[in-house]
Amino acid sequence: MRIPLSVLDLAPINRGETASSSIAASVALAQRAEEHGYERVWYAEHHNMPRIASSATSVLISHVGAHTRTIRLGAGGVMLPNHSPLTIAEQFGTLDAMYPGRIDLGLGRAPGSDQNTMYALRRRPDSADRFPQDVLELQAYLAGETRVAGVDAIPGKGSRVPLYILGSSMFGATLAAALGLPFAFASHFAPDMLRPAVEVYRREFTPSEQLDSPHVIAGMNVVAADTEDAAREQLRAVRRSRAVAFFGQGRSLTDEQADQLLAQGAGHHVDAMLTHTAVGAPGQLAEYVEDFRKFADADELIVAHQSSTVEGRLRSVELLAQAIEPVRA
Repeated sequence: MRIPLSVLDLAPINRGETASSSIAASVALAQRAEEHGYERVWYAEHHNMPRIASSATSVLISHVGAHTRTIRLGAGGVMLPNHSPLTIAEQFGTLDAMYPGRIDLGLGRAPGSDQNTMYALRRRPDSADRFPQDVLELQAYLAGETRVAGVDAIPGKGSRVPLYILGSSMFGATLAAALGLPFAFASHFAPDMLRPAVEVYRREFTPSEQLDSPHVIAGMNVVAADTEDAAREQLRAVRRSRAVAFFGQGRSLTDEQADQLLAQGAGHHVDAMLTHTAVGAPGQLAEYVEDFRKFADADELIVAHQSSTVEGRLRSVELLAQAIEPVRA
């Protein structure tokens, strides 16, 4: 059996694209992942980000579900403090009713936004403090064991949509362990605490009705192309895009200006975020992926295919699946 692989689709709106073309690309990406044996595709909730089209996460999942047949779909994740647990239970209960046995619900407590956006969402600054209690309330709605007298999630009640705790710190690891839930670490952009968090999660894990033993999903980036030179060129485009997104102050910059940003210090931050990135042709990928799996002590890898073009991401999905076929988990 090969290493279990999943996809984290960031639903990017690249230069010259629209939200409509981004969503069409997400459909194509999920279809390609389904064809090549990936376990699941997840979408992340982000707000007020001009280059990301996954803010209405459950709506995007529903659309992709209508154009795929078997692959699991879910949130990676819903930022629960932005919502009431009942609302999310209803949304994902509806998705489960539409696509039975195919829906996952990953939960995070980060804002996924800035202070002004938090206000626009009507989110309180201390909303994240209730994250553990909100997870339990949500879990109860989905199990048909409501913690709020007289209130049920319909649809949702009794669906038992599987929950996953997302994180990039010790908090998520300890909570996932205490609740006996799978733990997904965001090492595709926040690599620093990966190993200690996974160690704590495995050591402190308590079995639950959903899960009898720990399950770790680790995030990584992949830029796969038919040749190493092509992959390296795509990585250069990714680094420029990251530099502009995080340090360009909303400006539309040329490649030369983006390279200046990288040289002036943005490169250090961008490369730190891309610490766990496999780059190259298929023959170069298998060893890196297996080494990362061992380093992360992961049961499954969730991959952000980072090419800056739709065609590049689709090809990367294919090439990675082909590259790891001989590798044993």
